Amino acid sequence: MSDLRELYQEVIVDHSRHPRNFHALTGANRQADGHNPLCGDQLHLYLKIEKGVIQEASFEGSGCAISTASASLLTEFLQGKTEAEAHAMFQCFHHAMMTDVCELDPALGKLLVLMGVKEFPARVKCATLAWHTLESALKNNHVIANTESENE
Repeated sequence: MSDLRELYQEVIVDHSRHPRNFHALTGANRQADGHNPLCGDQLHLYLKIEKGVIQEASFEGSGCAISTASASLLTEFLQGKTEAEAHAMFQCFHHAMMTDVCELDPALGKLLVLMGVKEFPARVKCATLAWHTLESALKNNHVIANTESENE
C-alpha cells in the first residue's frame, strides 16, 4: 500500500472516529437534512451565515465511516468561506468524484483525501452526501438532499 493511500485512510478513520463539529449549532440560520438510502446514512447540517460568509458549520446524524468523515472534513473546510466559494467547491468536488478527469483545486486541501473513495464506486454516494446536503442548505430550499440523482 502506498504511503499516500495510508495517509488518506488515516485521515478518514480519524475523522470518522472523532468527527469535528459534531453537534447541533445554536444560532444556525441555514439547515438541511440529507439521506443516502443505499447505505442508510442520515445527516443534518447546520450553517451560521453572516453577510454571505459561513461563520460556523456543524452536523449531526449517523452513517458509515466515509459519510461521517466527509461531513466532518466539510464542516472544517466551510468555516470562513463565502457562500459562493462553498458552492464552487461543491461543483469542483462533485465533478472530481463523478469523472475520471480530476483537476482539483488545491484549495480543497484535506478534502482531497476523499478522492480515494473513487476506487470503490458504491461508496462515492457516502462521500458526497454531506456535499449535497450543503447545496440544499445554501439554497435554503428545505428539500431533503439525497444521493439518488441521475448523475450519482
